[in-house]
Amino acid sequence: MENNVEKIAELAERNAALTEENAALKEELSQLKEQLSWLKKQVFGRTSEKTKTLIEDVNQISMFNETEKEAETTLKEETIEVASHKRKAKRTHEEIMKDLPVEEVVHKAEDRTCTECGSEMEVIGKEFKRDELVYVPAKLFVRKHYAEVLRCRKCSDNENGDIVKPEVIRKASVTEAVIPHSYCSAELLSHIVFDKYIQATPLYRQEKEYAALNMKLSRTTMANWMIQGAAIYVKPVWELMKKDLLSSKVINADETVVQVLHEDGRKPKDQSRMWVYCSPHGENNSNILYEYAPTRSGENAVRFLGDYSGYLVCDGYDGYNRLTKAKRCGCMAHLRRKFTEALPADKSLIPGSKSAEGLEYCNRLFELEREYEDMSSDKRHKERQAKSKPVLDEFFLWLDTFSPSGGTALSKAVQYAKNEKRYLYRFIEDGDIPISNNRAENAIRPFVVGRKNWLFSDSVKGAEASAMIYSVAVTAQTNGLDVEKYFIDLFSSRKPIMPYKDK
Repeated sequence: MENNVEKIAELAERNAALTEENAALKEELSQLKEQLSWLKKQVFGRTSEKTKTLIEDVNQISMFNETEKEAETTLKEETIEVASHKRKAKRTHEEIMKDLPVEEVVHKAEDRTCTECGSEMEVIGKEFKRDELVYVPAKLFVRKHYAEVLRCRKCSDNENGDIVKPEVIRKASVTEAVIPHSYCSAELLSHIVFDKYIQATPLYRQEKEYAALNMKLSRTTMANWMIQGAAIYVKPVWELMKKDLLSSKVINADETVVQVLHEDGRKPKDQSRMWVYCSPHGENNSNILYEYAPTRSGENAVRFLGDYSGYLVCDGYDGYNRLTKAKRCGCMAHLRRKFTEALPADKSLIPGSKSAEGLEYCNRLFELEREYEDMSSDKRHKERQAKSKPVLDEFFLWLDTFSPSGGTALSKAVQYAKNEKRYLYRFIEDGDIPISNNRAENAIRPFVVGRKNWLFSDSVKGAEASAMIYSVAVTAQTNGLDVEKYFIDLFSSRKPIMPYKDK
């Protein structure tokens, strides 16, 4: 009898252990399925973060306007309405070519003899026939600089015109070389910079392009020119831009990885960071600054921002907490992205899911922001207090009504929201604070696109030069300047020229 009791107890204990193991394996399987689904979305799925249609595509009835949706459903059963849409009118050739220089070609008549009387005919006008868009291939040529040498004949001491006094000889002053002891011109350097930092053309491809023009210009030479050009011309502009940025009421910040092959104390495969700081949308002049740092430590933000006491919009990285004076603001786009990633892979399970509900709250807040878009700062602040704050309050109350299992994408989204709660509320405080950090993410995109082509920086000096040149180039482009012409002016001048329209 005792043996049976022991066996039953042993079996019960074993059953409990197996049940616990089974539950753990199920949870692990669920997490792996979520990871697989997420990876499939990254490879094959849509990249746009416009999430409004994700729920509607599976006929979900919104929890916020259920009655209206039911009425629409009933109406659709009775009638069929084909939605109309607006299409942009095609631009004419004149509109496309209006900003280009024009060259006129007048085709002269070969026969100028009148068929009636035989006299010579005179030109009374011209008739338009067609437009042609002409491309002129790039070309290289050598510009030789000479200094004019003058002498005074009256100061000659003899009849042969021999000059005895050296002070009677004068030479014209010549501007210094753009890069000391080099044959690089302002036009060439600006084109190299434009190709790499705006067109994302790596130096090894530029090397081939110049070879096709019968010029052996190595990538090493071009890299050295850019490093020196950044130190001489771009750095003073970058420092003035930083001064302007730190006077802004709001700053957006983000960072991304960059690989530097030769860096003391680090392996070539170690990931360094390119940080970006920028002014928000809506300011008269966009101001975008990149800064290279070997690590992701929050001390990098502290070093750059110093005693900045305005609003800092960033993601959920805890390193920003080292800033003691800046008022940190959260990013609703990051939160929305996490709920989007938590949507079930099976679309039939999306309606009524918690991740879909969380996503709907985020979308409501963004829809309200679109309503405030053209408002003044004060008016936007009042509208946020009246409309957006109740939605946020309702959202965080809703988060407390359920507890998702740990390790799932939904649990991560919920935990992120709770951790960032006070930062996510910050945009309610002032009408100038953006609801998301999309501004910084968009600002860092040119660097990410370029990195896919040139892959890495060879040295720390190269990474630092790239940060400064990217700052000026992207800022000039964002402000609507002709980037290549701007750099020609900058490299031709010994004074800083700001990449702003009105400075």
